[in-house]
Amino acid sequence: MRNLSAFVYLVIALWTLVPLAAQTSTEAEHTLQIKRILEVEINSSINPATLSYLDNAFKIAHSDSYELILIKINTPGGLITTTKDILTLIGRSELPIVVWVTPEGASATSAGAIIASGAHLLFMSEGTNIGAATPVDLGKDLDSKDLRSKAVNDLVALVEGLSTARHRNSQLFAKMVSEASSFPAREAKEKGLIDGVSNTIKELCQSLNKRSIQIQGKNFILESQDPVITKFEMDFGQKLLNILANPQLAYILFILGMALLYFEFQAPGGFLAGSIGAIFLLFAAIGFQVLPVNWGGMGLILLSFILFLLEIWITSYGILSIAALASLVTGSLFLFRTDNAYLQLGTGVILSISLAIGSFLGIMGYFLFRDWKKNKQHKKNFNELIGTEAIILGIQDQTADGRYCYSVKAHGEIWSGLSLHQHKVGDRVKIVSQRPDDLFVEF
Repeated sequence: MRNLSAFVYLVIALWTLVPLAAQTSTEAEHTLQIKRILEVEINSSINPATLSYLDNAFKIAHSDSYELILIKINTPGGLITTTKDILTLIGRSELPIVVWVTPEGASATSAGAIIASGAHLLFMSEGTNIGAATPVDLGKDLDSKDLRSKAVNDLVALVEGLSTARHRNSQLFAKMVSEASSFPAREAKEKGLIDGVSNTIKELCQSLNKRSIQIQGKNFILESQDPVITKFEMDFGQKLLNILANPQLAYILFILGMALLYFEFQAPGGFLAGSIGAIFLLFAAIGFQVLPVNWGGMGLILLSFILFLLEIWITSYGILSIAALASLVTGSLFLFRTDNAYLQLGTGVILSISLAIGSFLGIMGYFLFRDWKKNKQHKKNFNELIGTEAIILGIQDQTADGRYCYSVKAHGEIWSGLSLHQHKVGDRVKIVSQRPDDLFVEF
């Protein structure tokens, strides 16, 4: 009787465990055919332009039925906040993310190492290194040791959690942050920091085959045989933002902007130095991350309209208009540069508006140059009105010496005119002399 009871319990236990084992086996054996790969490249610091670039690439990869995203990385580091946003992109991705530190001589340093720790698969080329992820500015900017320890421990916990989830050596990843450790490719492979060493894209694709990964709690086995690789490039706005994010360039623009504003206050009236200085300061504010990119873009657009209005009142020979057009174009390119923006201003629209404004300015410049050349041939000054006609627009008070004072229009400009004769509004008169000092004309 006891043997019968034991046999029944054994059957029930097996009956319960078999479906669970089958379910686990099924989950582990899900295959993912890698036929199309979207390739992106980070070859600069980690900054908001990088985040915008990767965010666009991830959206395209998910919408256009790519099976894998390959991130080729070579970076000295960057902003911690942007790095965490990129890790969030990777964590939300339903596609496998592969980070490849390449080419020879490249490195995934500081923020690059932290991003690499979150990749589903991590490869390096010969002659590359990874690590040195201690935030170097903490020691200078944070006086409190407790605050420094808090910041470092936060990053240590972050990379430990990510590397553990990807089945990598979490202790050595933690040392990259706490002790600024750095490892070459072969040593990183031997110590379980990376998944392999690949020197060519062909070797990398072969290394992907039969790899087991976990995406959002689901296990997959990759099958990769000669996939089609499509490169995704930064658009012009992202490239420009990436250039401005360079700390040295942002600092130079800031100094130049302040110097030009100083010159403007020293010799006011022209507004040329001040307007260009204002543009440089806005660029510097965007580069310093002091001003959000969208707000910086709006500031540049508003500044462009101010410069266009100043061109009406100030003789700048087109310099203000050129500065305004440059400010308008760059400001338009910076709009909708956030990681959660679902709208995008098309480059074609920006180019169309810019070409229309540029064409108008070009036509105006052509007519001005033509008139200047014609006056030069007749040995006349460009603003000389002698011998031309004017129209009486209004009648002013009579002067003390008995002459009549009028408001007249000549060559599209409003002048004050004097005459010994009385005229009515709308009369056409001929200009016989011109005063260069007070801009009065006589009839």
